[in-house]
Amino acid sequence: MTLRVRWLGTVRYRDAHALQQGLFGESADDHLLLLEHPHVYTLGVRADEGNVLRPPHEVGAELVRTDRGGDVTYHGPGQLVGYPILTVAGGGRLADTVAYVRSVEQTVIDALGDLGMAAGREDRYPGVWIDGRKVCAVGVKLTRGRTMHGFALNVDPDLSMFGHIVPCGIADKPVTSLRQEGFSGTMADVVDAITARAVDRWGSSGWDRQDVSSFDTAVQLRRPEVSVQLTTRKPEWLRTKVKTEPQFLELKRTMRDLSLVTVCEEAGCPNIFECWADGTATFMINGERCTRACGFCLVDTRHPLPLDLDEPQRVAEAVERMDLAHAVVTAVARDDLADGGAAAFAATIDAIRLRTPRTRVEVLIPDCKGDPASLATIFDARPDVLNHNLETVARLQRAVRPNAGYARSLAVLARAKAAGLVTKSGIILGMGETDDEVLAALADLRAVGVDIVTIGQYLRPSAQHLPVARWVEPATFERLAEAGRALGIGHVEASPLTRSSYHARESAAGVVAQH
Repeated sequence: MTLRVRWLGTVRYRDAHALQQGLFGESADDHLLLLEHPHVYTLGVRADEGNVLRPPHEVGAELVRTDRGGDVTYHGPGQLVGYPILTVAGGGRLADTVAYVRSVEQTVIDALGDLGMAAGREDRYPGVWIDGRKVCAVGVKLTRGRTMHGFALNVDPDLSMFGHIVPCGIADKPVTSLRQEGFSGTMADVVDAITARAVDRWGSSGWDRQDVSSFDTAVQLRRPEVSVQLTTRKPEWLRTKVKTEPQFLELKRTMRDLSLVTVCEEAGCPNIFECWADGTATFMINGERCTRACGFCLVDTRHPLPLDLDEPQRVAEAVERMDLAHAVVTAVARDDLADGGAAAFAATIDAIRLRTPRTRVEVLIPDCKGDPASLATIFDARPDVLNHNLETVARLQRAVRPNAGYARSLAVLARAKAAGLVTKSGIILGMGETDDEVLAALADLRAVGVDIVTIGQYLRPSAQHLPVARWVEPATFERLAEAGRALGIGHVEASPLTRSSYHARESAAGVVAQH
């Protein structure tokens, strides 16, 4: 069982919790999520709300009830939060839980010792302490031999935030931080030390580590190196022929007649002639202007226009005219809307189902800022396939899609799987990743239960977009597809010309039937 260590940078509590739940229920591997949260106070299942001394919103924090043990605690910038999702001996009895808590404490104690900080335990209380001052809170959940939640180690947080609560319900013990105790190292040093000790304790069967966020801001935002010049001729396997056959022209007329937008055109998809000639297209709703500016995407990023409320009906009419067995609906990101455009997805699904109830509906959605209510609006419309793209490997997230997040995307997919949907995601190659990083991303997608994955070659839309770092050979796509299937992903569509909706009907057919 591989231990997969992920440094995720800053992640909202609700996204981290959804990701934990997905890994808890779907993954065969062990995981250690390392991250920081924005300011948040969390209440355990037996927490006394009287230990919250000041309304959290007054100090810029959230208040969240959660399913771990313990009382109230604080998470925020400068604090390293670790969530081990592990399979451990025992079935979750009290004795098992105590033993597991002790193992988490010892992992932190040993790591701090490696950093030159002497720490230990207090007889009456869980956690890690330095001379009677609490430096690390521990709160876990152990169910059927599987763990969630973990520890919160104060590296250099704003300690005044603890003054608005009774930390862990312990009124007579002070809270401290490594910095206050004289530690002069960095968060990166602490992450490395914790990782080393966690691997020693939980990674005996193998481990890997991926960092989503570099500790060096200049590095994490750096564009991939140029390895393929914009003027370089594409390899033979990436060349497509223009075929304006009658079916293609008829579909183009249908789109124009109904004033509809397709991502096939907006994103400059190389498969447009093949797919349109086959009577297949991906409809793009919520306008054609995106509120994000991902480094690989050609879609317009000017200020978005108001929603067209009749658009769902026109999409449904187009689906009916084309007699589609499988319709794909996507959208630009609409961060300007309270629901991120979720209501329009639901309305479009409903409109298609009303006109052509036998049509299978696949949606490719943005993250809706991870808002559970907005995502539930889409999930409740019960699309046959719920697609949300990871796009690239952990290390390149900030450079490739700076307004999205690796952990949030995995959390969206985990929420969709928990809602009982067939889930799908995609990765683009050729932006500076390594094959090993792609394998790690595939493992993460499998860990949250993703059923279908697409892998394709990045094609640079213009000189203003991210450079192409490499042309990936067809044989490499075949090897990655086989590796994805070996991980347990139900269907992997991988080739240089594969895009999110390429062969969508065929990809979904077998997986949906088995679901």
